[in-house]
Amino acid sequence: MTVIYHLAPADRWTTWPGDTPYVPAEFDTDGFVHCTAGDELMLQVANTVYRDVPGDFVLLVIDVALLASEVRWERPAGPELAPLFPHIYGPIPAAAVVAVRVAQRNGDGTFSAFA
Repeated sequence: MTVIYHLAPADRWTTWPGDTPYVPAEFDTDGFVHCTAGDELMLQVANTVYRDVPGDFVLLVIDVALLASEVRWERPAGPELAPLFPHIYGPIPAAAVVAVRVAQRNGDGTFSAFA
């Protein structure tokens, strides 16, 4: 099983209707769901992008084989040596989310782990 991760605000995830495929708030603007692979890289992304964003977050663990939408591994704009990131070009069906992990944060907002 190949899994990728998506970091979501906990309140958006927990209030999303379970019978409707999930899409993040940024989907309409970006056209895809931002994801990554591996805890260490996700911690780097979380601390770079979401450190100053208040609130609780969850890490959606997504089984790529259970997605109906295309997944493209793409390089972000910026440094040429940046890793490839998986982007989902469509919504995430609930069945593809095989686990939900809680993001743990320090008092200064940094992310430290996913439980």
